[in-house]
Amino acid sequence: MVNESNSIVIVGGGTAGWITAGVIAAQHKGQVSVTLVESPDIPTIGVGEGTWPTMRKTLEQMGISETTFVRQCDASFKQGSLFKDWHSIGHQYYHPFTLPTGYQEINLAPYWLPHKQRMPFAFATSPQAAICEQGLAPKQIGTKEYAFFNNYGYHLDAGKFSELLKQHCVESLAVKHVLANVATITNDASGDIDHLVLDSGETISGKLFVDCTGQHSLLLGKHYNVSYLDQSKYLFNDTAIALQLPYKTEQENIASATISTGQSCGWIWDIGLPTRRGTGLVYSSAHADEQTAMDVLMAYAKERVTEQQFSQLSPRKISIAPGYRKEFWHRNCVAVGMSAGFIEPLEASALALVELSAKMISEQLPKTREAMTIVANRFNKKFEQRWQQIIDFLKLHYVLSERDDSAYWRDHRDPAGIPESLQEQLILWKTQSPYTYDSMYTEELFPSASNQYILYGMDFTTDIDPTSLANVERADRLINENLQRTRQMMAALPTNRELLQQVKAQGFAKI
Repeated sequence: MVNESNSIVIVGGGTAGWITAGVIAAQHKGQVSVTLVESPDIPTIGVGEGTWPTMRKTLEQMGISETTFVRQCDASFKQGSLFKDWHSIGHQYYHPFTLPTGYQEINLAPYWLPHKQRMPFAFATSPQAAICEQGLAPKQIGTKEYAFFNNYGYHLDAGKFSELLKQHCVESLAVKHVLANVATITNDASGDIDHLVLDSGETISGKLFVDCTGQHSLLLGKHYNVSYLDQSKYLFNDTAIALQLPYKTEQENIASATISTGQSCGWIWDIGLPTRRGTGLVYSSAHADEQTAMDVLMAYAKERVTEQQFSQLSPRKISIAPGYRKEFWHRNCVAVGMSAGFIEPLEASALALVELSAKMISEQLPKTREAMTIVANRFNKKFEQRWQQIIDFLKLHYVLSERDDSAYWRDHRDPAGIPESLQEQLILWKTQSPYTYDSMYTEELFPSASNQYILYGMDFTTDIDPTSLANVERADRLINENLQRTRQMMAALPTNRELLQQVKAQGFAKI
């Protein structure tokens, strides 16, 4: 039986709205009513085509078959990120999703550092870099849904993903879908939102309102005037130009990682889907005008498509306001997705934040108004920490660069634009490798292993005394075991395209 005190109204669709609706409805099926109000006039932005591995658990908990998801969302498997031309032009490194071998027991980084010229860190400590290098999949067709050989997330078509989520939420999770624009927002005497009046004339009441209206931030930003904290001092990319690229042939390899290529004014993302590639340039308008940026992106595209395909390309400009809200949960209104904040799409943090937000709202869903104030305060503290951690982690990619070919890269290394918390970490990392003690909070978006992959991928030096290493034999054994496991996987795993064709034909084994 539905408790009417638990009526939840989500304003805005897209991936943020429908993931939030699905997570809450799946966990509280029959106990809460979930209504999603979606404008018929606002298209999906569609930049968020990369996910973290957390998406597997999110989809599974919502009751969506992985086979269905892959087939309907033009999805492929993402096993990490490949960074080209970030440290210097011609240099590249991987940030894989799989933890370094034996990470819960021993930190291999200090043992690798004295011999780092022999093999890149990601290749020495994880099979995944070599798997990605060969364009291989993270599993076999006989592997059960959501299980894996190597940890993975997805690349996907954001528009198709939203449609699948919508269909599943409405048909399987009893989410009420209302297609209309919000005309007015009315508070009760206490200042909480009481109800919405739609342009259809319908009134929608609720006890908790979730703002998924993107950069419009209709409820939290415009109605409640919660201020936006600009973060362009640290991350000054403020514009993106998105471009969908066709493959030259239907059998072209599908990349196993998001490819991020540094440019003179920003960086280009390149995401491989089964039927096309999603690419785009993220750049700083203070370092390049729109025409210069467009020329950079189109030069990249021209090398990867035929002349006929190139003539049909249609780029799309997107503005980015780097920052986040001072509060994410104000009174009985909580923002999820771009209405809460947005930073450039480096490392695909946007969808992961949506998942974490939806999960905490669902698990901490307050049963009384008194409890809501406490939950809101905790939510605000936790997500402020997460935003600060994201900014530190993304900034880390830039400050380690040795590129000196443009003001863009030099300005990123200006100490005035490096958060104090990151400066402190960099001081520590000069003499001690990142490890589990660096993780100060639960469910951190980027664990200490991610810092290792970026630091040592970018040729950062931690001063290690080899005589202080107490487990040399054990570390050597683990690295050798990793290399052996890498060879075994490379012999056993199909390519991404081969596996995706098998999924289309027969599907994964059921859980």
